[in-house]
Amino acid sequence: MTGASKALADKVFEPVPDEFLLAGNWKHGAGPATSVIDPSTGSELQRVGHADVADVDAAVSAGAAAAADPAWRGLLPHQRAAYLHRIGAAIEGAAPRLALLQSYNTGKTVTETGALVASAANTFRYFAAVLETSDEELTTPRGPYLTMSVHEPIGVVGAITPWNSPIASDAQKIAPALAAGNAVILKPAEWTPLVSLALARIIDETGLPPGLLSVLPGRGSVIGDAIVGHPGVGKVSFTGGTTTGRTLAHAAAEKLMPVSLELGGKSPTIVLADADVEQAVNGVLYGIFSSSGQSCIAGSRLFVDAAVYDEFMERLVAKTQALRIGPGREPGVQVGPLVHHRHRDSVARYVDLARSEGGRIRCGGTVPDDPRLADGAYYLPTVIDGLSNDARVCQEEIFGPVLVALPFHSEADLIAQANDTVYGLAAGIWTRDYRRAWRLARALHTGTVWINTYKQFSISTPFGGVKQSGLATEKGRTGIRAYSRQKSIYLGMDDAPIAWAEN
Repeated sequence: MTGASKALADKVFEPVPDEFLLAGNWKHGAGPATSVIDPSTGSELQRVGHADVADVDAAVSAGAAAAADPAWRGLLPHQRAAYLHRIGAAIEGAAPRLALLQSYNTGKTVTETGALVASAANTFRYFAAVLETSDEELTTPRGPYLTMSVHEPIGVVGAITPWNSPIASDAQKIAPALAAGNAVILKPAEWTPLVSLALARIIDETGLPPGLLSVLPGRGSVIGDAIVGHPGVGKVSFTGGTTTGRTLAHAAAEKLMPVSLELGGKSPTIVLADADVEQAVNGVLYGIFSSSGQSCIAGSRLFVDAAVYDEFMERLVAKTQALRIGPGREPGVQVGPLVHHRHRDSVARYVDLARSEGGRIRCGGTVPDDPRLADGAYYLPTVIDGLSNDARVCQEEIFGPVLVALPFHSEADLIAQANDTVYGLAAGIWTRDYRRAWRLARALHTGTVWINTYKQFSISTPFGGVKQSGLATEKGRTGIRAYSRQKSIYLGMDDAPIAWAEN
């Protein structure tokens, strides 16, 4: 940990004002309040009042008016980009406070939350740059006319974000939606609303026109459903669990509304016999145990060539047992607590299920015995083997620090097992043979493949899943287009009247 990170770790929690942003105004929630906890201790940080359904209606009405106002809709691309640049700079200016706040609320290490805040700032800057350099299309004419394709705002967009990386997820939805000219209603996760409320205050202070952003905390079954079902919302972007995503997709289908869904995963990490062992062990550890495994792209299924399986597993287990566990704000900690005790208990039940299915717990498989950690939502990094790929813990998303390892005996066997899942979000391959890596990467049914690295992201590179891991993509130059409606315009160039109407 750097000196700056240590200084940050020493700071105490500062509550966020218990108000949410509703179309340029700050309001106390009239709905029930959530107790926001510090998962490293189990103690309450503060309470946050929820918005209610009437607030959603008010946010949609104000957002529609703000998005239609020529003062916003009529801005030239570089003028709208200026707002995004200011937001990016403001996030960067508040980075230490935001990183600490997210560490308290989610349990993540301050190193990771600092990176997530930097990612959020860079997301706004990136989409500002894309906006300034994005061209409309002059299409090839097929008759006596000039044809072009233009992109226009949808109007009001709903953004529903998860608890595992709120500020980065918030930015990845807000920035392209604003860049496209829309108003945004953000609903943060019920367990982790603090950093989203702090981000709303930062954005509001940059001078974004009132009504273009509302941030409404509350339960998904109340506020989320109200956003999705509101007739004035023209698109919803959701990141979260597959079950909820499927329900949302049904509701969107009733409205014929476009949706972007980034859902669950059960991502395979593959170690071939020729891999650099040290690189692969470190990469596998990072892929599953960083963020305490609470990541949709976590490499939670490990496939190792049978020829090197025993040796590789010995080294992997030894390094897993050496990982440093503790509060995310302590120097040197690699694995923090899970986000909530209820979630920790869900992870524990999956490990118990693995035992009942005949799995061998190679390490972990319980809460830490350190009395210092007794009150927190901790679970030891866990490695399991001895199961077949059809075991439930190999097929269902656990979303915690649990890795299931399986040997493979041929490339055909590997591909069949890796693709034998309802998910298709990401995968990793560790090998010195790039020809084989390319062949495997093309054979895997996933939206992203990392080769000799893992869990690296770039805002400039599109991201999305296949199968039950989601619909559509985010990020990249086309990220703005996902928040636009495409319109075709024909300009007649023939001086003669249309012949059909002649007598």
